[in-house]
Amino acid sequence: MNRPFAFTGAKKIVFGNGTFDTLPDHIRELKASRPLVVLDKNLAGTGFRDRIKEILSKEGFKMTLFDQQVEAEPRLEVADEGAKAALKGKCDIVVGIGGGSAMDIAKAVAVLAVNNKKAADFLGLNKVPGPGLPKIMVPTTAGTGSEVTFTSVFVRQNLKKKEGMNSPYLYSDLALLDPTLTLTLPPVATASTGVDALCHAIESYTSVKASPMSEMFSLEAIQLISSSLRTCVHDGANLEARENMLLGSLYAGLGLANAGVGAVHSLSYPLGGKYGVSHGLANTVMLPHVMSFNLPGALEKFTIIAEAMGEITDDLPLREAAYLAVEAVQSLIEDCGVYTTLEDLNIPEEDFPELAKAAMTVLRPLENNPRKVTIEDAIEIYGEAY
Repeated sequence: MNRPFAFTGAKKIVFGNGTFDTLPDHIRELKASRPLVVLDKNLAGTGFRDRIKEILSKEGFKMTLFDQQVEAEPRLEVADEGAKAALKGKCDIVVGIGGGSAMDIAKAVAVLAVNNKKAADFLGLNKVPGPGLPKIMVPTTAGTGSEVTFTSVFVRQNLKKKEGMNSPYLYSDLALLDPTLTLTLPPVATASTGVDALCHAIESYTSVKASPMSEMFSLEAIQLISSSLRTCVHDGANLEARENMLLGSLYAGLGLANAGVGAVHSLSYPLGGKYGVSHGLANTVMLPHVMSFNLPGALEKFTIIAEAMGEITDDLPLREAAYLAVEAVQSLIEDCGVYTTLEDLNIPEEDFPELAKAAMTVLRPLENNPRKVTIEDAIEIYGEAY
């Protein structure tokens, strides 16, 4: 290391089985009593809504629930509607419960409710003018790491693209991680969100902005996720595997927040914006192909990734050892049953130039990538993923 670095994240992290039941205590610690609960729509349909109501009502909190519009790949307008609900309910704290979409909405709502702006005004880097309401994030998937990142991503339907708010004011005041909340996550969702977390770990580890501290979290995330995801998918009730998976997702989020992600995200964003492909699935499709492209830019790091995933690299030439990381990721994806192609997603080859053009506008991940990506490269990578 020959340059200074900084490390930031959520103000407080609480991890452990059963910790969700301590939510009222944490709301009180933040001197709040009227929470806006942003709840994943699918999760609300499982009866989890009633559990939240019971936990909060018996402690005397007046809760406002925002759940009906909280869907995967959320529209930008949903954040504005959530802010209206917070103001109407005179809410003094926002609690986001669910996957990345629910938490992204909650983080955005918290700053919109205070700063009296539209969500579109905050898109980009450091556009949020000041702190919002206190925020508690409760992940129910081991995937995005949104509970410890400073980003909220939305779909702009009129432009058919995804854009994000990026501001330190989006960091949560508390990330509350309870592995028992992930036990009922179905296998398909477990797999796609899990590979998403692995993608965050690999991209942040190989980012040109990685630091010794971010690398420590990213590499540990790779080891935890690669050793536990198969078990979580095929034996979802295995609590130890769920614990390791959620911890790995948390570590990957910390790595992402500090080192950024790479070209996988730049190439996956247009798939979500134009075709509605979920973030986790888009990253799953693109990850092995971008890794293969990136090998020459980080041979040593990819060799270390391979070793962290259990591959034996002894006595192999460096490039062959590094390529084992790609093979290990491909095997993991296949074993989890989510391996697919762009053809499977009905994305036509003739759209690749348009997708590549859109990908080249997602600049920050491209700047982090260990190998420069041209528009011609992007078209070729889409072709490899087809």
